[in-house]
Amino acid sequence: MLVLLDQTRLPGEETELVCTDAPALVQAIRTLAVRGAPLLGIAGAYGVALAAARGFDVDEAADALANARPTAVNLAYGVRRAHAAYRDAVTAGADATDAARVALAAARALHQEDAEASRRMAAHGLALLDELLPGGGHRVLTHCNTGALVSGGEGTAFAVALAAHRVGRLRRLWVDETRPLLQGARLTAYEAARNGMAYTLLTDNAAGSLFAGGEVDAVLIGADRIAADGSVANKVGSYPLAVLARYHHVPFIVVAPVTTVDPETPDGASIEVEQRGGHEVTEVTVPFVPVTGVEAGGGIPVAPLGTQAYNPAFDVTPPELVTAIVTEEGVVSPVTREGLAELCARSRQVTIS
Repeated sequence: MLVLLDQTRLPGEETELVCTDAPALVQAIRTLAVRGAPLLGIAGAYGVALAAARGFDVDEAADALANARPTAVNLAYGVRRAHAAYRDAVTAGADATDAARVALAAARALHQEDAEASRRMAAHGLALLDELLPGGGHRVLTHCNTGALVSGGEGTAFAVALAAHRVGRLRRLWVDETRPLLQGARLTAYEAARNGMAYTLLTDNAAGSLFAGGEVDAVLIGADRIAADGSVANKVGSYPLAVLARYHHVPFIVVAPVTTVDPETPDGASIEVEQRGGHEVTEVTVPFVPVTGVEAGGGIPVAPLGTQAYNPAFDVTPPELVTAIVTEEGVVSPVTREGLAELCARSRQVTIS
C-alpha cells in the first residue's frame, strides 16, 4: 500500500490517505490529495511499484497513472521510469516478486534524487537572489504551493525562500491565496508557519497593489511543465504575476527540477492545459471545517445555479517574461531554447556518469 498525506484536509487536519491499488492513487491525484509536479512523479513511480507488488496489470496501471493529470510532465516521467525498470527486469527473466522489487527501487531512487535536487535548487536560487538583490532583506511573492508538500525534499520555489529565511535574508514572504482551491492559503501558509517564516497572505487580485507600492523584490514560482523554448506552465495566476513583474522591473524566477523541462513540447502553445470542473469556481470547497448541512469536501454555492465557469488549472508564461529558470543543475538566464537544451544535455551527462 502507499500512504499519503491528504493535502485536501490541510491545514485543519493532518490525515493519512491509504492507497491500496493504482486506481485509488489515480483518484488521489485527480482530487489533489497528492499534488505538485515533483511529488506527482514520485507518487506515480510508487504507483507502478504498487501495481507490480499487488500482481495487477502493470502496463494498464502505468497508463492510467501517467494520464491522471495531463499538464504535469513529472508525473509521466516518474511512471515511465519505474515502468521501464519493471519491464527490463521482466525481460531479463525476473519473476513477478523480483520485478516488483526493481520497480520499487526505481521509485525510491527517484525519491532520493528529488530530495537532493531540492537542496541544490535552494542553494542556486539563494545565490541568484543575493546576486540580483544585494543586501538581503528580500521580500518575495510566491504563488500556489511549492514546499515540502510537492517534493521529496523541501520543495522548489518555497525551498529558496526557506533558505533565505534560514540565513536571515528573508524579510517577508508574500503568499498569494491561489484561487479557486486556495493552495497558497491552505498549504503555503501552513508550511511557512511551521518554519517560523515572516509571511503575509493576500488575495490574488491584491498582488498589483503590492507591486505598485514597491513591496515586492522578486517573484518565485514553481512549474508543472517547461517547454523546450522556455515557456512555463504553472498554477493559473502565474502569468499575470509575470506581466506585473515585468512592468515593475521585478525579477520573475521559476524554480523547478530538470525533469520538469520537456524537450518534446516545443513551445507554450503546445502545452496541454488541464481544465478542471466548474464547481471549483462556483462553490467554495469545505476541506475540513464542519459546516451545517455540508460534508467535508463538499461545496457551498457562491454563484447562481447553472452558472458556467472557466477553470483552467494552469496558465503559460512566455520565456521573455521569465528572468531566470533555476534547476538543480544551475540557472538559465536569459531563458532561451539553446540555454535550456544545453542545461538538459549537461544534466543527462551528469546522470550517465
